[in-house]
Amino acid sequence: MLLSANTDRVSLSLSLSLCNLTKGHSLSCYECRFNLTGSCANQNEKTCPSGFSKCMSTTTEVKVGGINAKVKAKDCAVDCVSGSMNLGTAKTSLACCNTDRCNVQDAPDPSTSAPNGKTCYSCDEKSCSNILSCSGSEDRCFKATGTIGGQSTVVKGCLSKSICDAETSVRDVQSASCCEGNLCNSAESVTQSFLFLCCSLLSFILLH
Repeated sequence: MLLSANTDRVSLSLSLSLCNLTKGHSLSCYECRFNLTGSCANQNEKTCPSGFSKCMSTTTEVKVGGINAKVKAKDCAVDCVSGSMNLGTAKTSLACCNTDRCNVQDAPDPSTSAPNGKTCYSCDEKSCSNILSCSGSEDRCFKATGTIGGQSTVVKGCLSKSICDAETSVRDVQSASCCEGNLCNSAESVTQSFLFLCCSLLSFILLH
């Protein structure tokens, strides 16, 4: 199964890219590198490199083909945002702060957020017509398109406005857009390479 073969890439893909790593003052943050056990109990304190002025933490849950995985990560960041994203098959939450050791707590478990009444389309291996209930701060629908192995692929879901507003690029993604109305990210077909683009989009959340 693609996910089991790429678990490390997904975890490496899931939460440091909204946290573009660059330069800043000396800050202390906790580090928990792509922990696949669902726990950061053994997190370490580290002094951030110059220019890294934020601390971040992420929690991601992935459910594909009978495989369930929870990935947590913490680190220093040049910049980051707080919010959450739901692709249907994967949910991730991000927490960003700017004081010493402020990321001692894990990012919220995305599965515990209450539905907020908003709905968006999401994709799986067969269809992009699935209706997804958004939760927590997810007040936008989004659509991303890319090309994998010559095949055009679409990923859709819910996310927070803060993530929509973040400026970053995602490998393999040619275009991405956000909208505000229910089901505003219109349904359409999807190809078998959906999961590859899903992993690339998740890298937008995990690692730059």
